Amino acid sequence: MRYFLGIDAGGSHSRARLTELNGAVLGEAKAGVANARIGLENLHTVLMSVSRDAVAAAGLDESDMPLIDAGMGIAGISRPGMLRAVSQLDFPFRSVHFETDAAIANLGAHLGEDGATLILGTGSVAYIKVGDVCTMIGGYGFPISDEGSGAALGLSAMRHALRALDGRTKPTPLSTAVTARFDHDTGRAIAWMDEATPKDYAAFAPMIMDYAEKNDEIARSIVEDAVRHVERFIETIFEKGAPRCALAGGLSRRLQPWLRERTAARLSECKGDSLDGALLLACPEYSPDFDSR
Repeated sequence: MRYFLGIDAGGSHSRARLTELNGAVLGEAKAGVANARIGLENLHTVLMSVSRDAVAAAGLDESDMPLIDAGMGIAGISRPGMLRAVSQLDFPFRSVHFETDAAIANLGAHLGEDGATLILGTGSVAYIKVGDVCTMIGGYGFPISDEGSGAALGLSAMRHALRALDGRTKPTPLSTAVTARFDHDTGRAIAWMDEATPKDYAAFAPMIMDYAEKNDEIARSIVEDAVRHVERFIETIFEKGAPRCALAGGLSRRLQPWLRERTAARLSECKGDSLDGALLLACPEYSPDFDSR
């Protein structure tokens, strides 16, 4: 027997899917943050934990791991030296292949064909594949990058909320809801920001989208600014020769209705997800079986 394991290790959570060659899903699992920022030891721990859970969900155990070919997409693995370092970690699988989380999202979205993917989740990054040339746009890390992402929305909401709290701008239901989480105390908000991660900021994104849809002035301005970045991402993707572009990531479906009609009309649906991409990385002959999900 041979089994195939795909892992999507990102800035908010990690997911794993174990399948047969025909794509039939045997087991799935979820775990916490698993990106380059958490350190090699912690990264290895999370990757092994989510792998074991997926194997157990399939009714298998660790003695079956040498029968597995694995593909892992890891956020931040493109940082200097990180791919080499991760490749030296000890995994019990038959083979392991590594890529960025953006690369596996693009592989899954177009099932290996040419195209581009704009990922809008905790962070944001575009990945383009045209022939043998692969290009990334953005994705340099929060807060200097990640425009149009959940973390960027949350950071903007915190800025507006603190300005409203000290009287520099008019409070709105959104700003009040944000500062309520800190008992409307600036000092507590600052203490939170000293320790806050991109995931912490991104946790505000659903609330921001809810208030924007209710026509909250600050929320609308935040979302509209994010959409301008998203539309520029999409324009640049096509300028670079991508034949198609799909949106992916947890925030994409909330932001897509805010795009201009002509922009939305250029987008394609994802054929598969990032775990399909990781499984294609593990085995180029893999073909997803959507009926088994």
